[in-house]
Amino acid sequence: MGLITDHDTYFFKEGTHYRLYEKLGAHILTVNEGSGTYFAVWAPNAERVSVIGDFNGWDPEESPLGVRWDGSGIFEGFIPGVGKGALYKYHIESKFNKYKVDKADPFAFYCEVPPKTASIVWDLEYEWKDAEWMSNRYKYNSLNSPIAVYEVHLGSWRKVPEENNRSLTYREMAKYLVDYMQDMGFTHVEFLPIMEHPFYGSWGYQITGYFAPTSRYGTPQDFMYLIDCLHQNNIGVFLDWVPSHFPTDEHGLGFFDGTHLYEYEDPRRGFHPDWNSFIFNYARNEVPAFLISSILFWLSKYHVDGVRVDAVASMLYLDYSRKNGEWIPNQFGGKENLEAISFIRRMNEVVYGNFPDVQTIAEESTAWPQVSRPTYVGGLGFGMKWNMGWMHDTLEYMSKEPIHRKYHHNTLTFSLWYAFSENFILPLSHDEVVYGKGSLLGKMPGDEWQKFANLRLLFGYMYAHPGKKLLFMGGEFGQWREWNHDSSLDWQLLQYPLHRGLQQWVKDLNAFYIREPVLYEVDFEKEGFEWINLADWEQSVISFIRKGRTTKDILLVICNFTPVPRYKYRVGVPVDGTWRLVLNSDDKKYGGSGLVKNTKVKAKMIPWNYRPYSISFTLPPLGALFLKWKP
Repeated sequence: MGLITDHDTYFFKEGTHYRLYEKLGAHILTVNEGSGTYFAVWAPNAERVSVIGDFNGWDPEESPLGVRWDGSGIFEGFIPGVGKGALYKYHIESKFNKYKVDKADPFAFYCEVPPKTASIVWDLEYEWKDAEWMSNRYKYNSLNSPIAVYEVHLGSWRKVPEENNRSLTYREMAKYLVDYMQDMGFTHVEFLPIMEHPFYGSWGYQITGYFAPTSRYGTPQDFMYLIDCLHQNNIGVFLDWVPSHFPTDEHGLGFFDGTHLYEYEDPRRGFHPDWNSFIFNYARNEVPAFLISSILFWLSKYHVDGVRVDAVASMLYLDYSRKNGEWIPNQFGGKENLEAISFIRRMNEVVYGNFPDVQTIAEESTAWPQVSRPTYVGGLGFGMKWNMGWMHDTLEYMSKEPIHRKYHHNTLTFSLWYAFSENFILPLSHDEVVYGKGSLLGKMPGDEWQKFANLRLLFGYMYAHPGKKLLFMGGEFGQWREWNHDSSLDWQLLQYPLHRGLQQWVKDLNAFYIREPVLYEVDFEKEGFEWINLADWEQSVISFIRKGRTTKDILLVICNFTPVPRYKYRVGVPVDGTWRLVLNSDDKKYGGSGLVKNTKVKAKMIPWNYRPYSISFTLPPLGALFLKWKP
């Protein structure tokens, strides 16, 4: 008796079984013997495996599992009377070194609230109400759609001070986050990893439960409810997912059956020096099957719309963060991790083969080619890639005092030289507001007014620049202090006009972005962008055009990166007609100076910037202007 068939073990050993969560783990069943739970765990180097739990006094002798005859290394068994909510672990006695250990279930759907570490027998029954979203989400997730992502750490977005400063539950988030997302106009939310993790301070990036949402905020069904509510309000959900490394906690995947089962054995390949964690062994067939099963699990059972794959660069390079002599070259003597590359390509092929309407997004920080290109042309197969270069260069430029910016003009404009080499997302992420880096607002130079003007300018430039958008929580209203996972965002700041103005600017940017196809439908093709003047370094001014599919869709963007107003600033334009100011970061309602009074200007036949026509316009201090053409 059992859920696992010979076909299952054949494909598991081959590394092509991608729905292992339906077979391994704990599954509640009703059979001739009555109701109970079927347990199955992969431990090929174990001498003996038993299930221990609150139903048998945690006694290793009470509920032994039998090993399958087929050489799969899977132990399985049915335990009558064990039902939903039962606590359990696997007691494993290894064939080697008399090693004994109690392990959490790698396929558990639910876990105890940390610091407790037991798995919980659970089901995934839930009545979804997001059918309309699921049937139409390809429209919202496509590369030619507007994608404005709000990056959220669920535990610290908003806390309840009246109740010992606790985090909101999944169900409470369903109300507050949905309302806020709708009000602000973001199209998608991206959660920092919500998979179960023992150390809260890892922000979820040290995962032990690859099939379980953290129990800190509720049950699996509670998390489903949150996603369901977001979908019912036309908000997509991306999850951070970490296939690059996992923690060394004893109850986790490391040294699982007394051997290095999930991780490479040699520490030069299997241990990550930056994060003190283990690295998955992508060469062992069962491990990629485990990881791909995990990603399909969230897409299938939780209706997730995409995953952002963390730390891809650390997977691609054998010498990542290692000195000479601390890494092992591949079979050709190179530094590329050929097994990880093969895994990534297969993962993306399987994901898009099963869910063509989702997105996989790479956090890849190097110049590795074709990250977001199909595997059949030699790419890694991701749908999109974070543009880390744009983020670092732009923040470095914006942190300069305006008087010095003209000497760093190329730092600002460099991203357009490679902007169409990948399908980029422009991130202003959590990584830039931690570890002493300060908040986005804190990075801006000048007095208080200039700091806010600079940040509004940065957001305006970001939304005008080719690429999808991502903003970490708190940046949208100007959090002063850098992010702390133990504290709530400083929502009280919204009582002050400059913070409210900044938030209104982001809200209006999102609304404008969504209704203007020129800003998203030709994001990844050079035909959608045209410089007007990238060379006015002396005045730190740039101007460019965003174009849509039709010749009538033209948007002119002018950014002044100094606090000096530019009166009668002339800009070349490609066509005659009227140019109307449709968005201005310096508007008084955002906390700006309100310097610009005229809202439209007629082009004149004065050649400028190698264009047959031009307009003369006042550029406000530290301002971003969006002008729309009308024939």
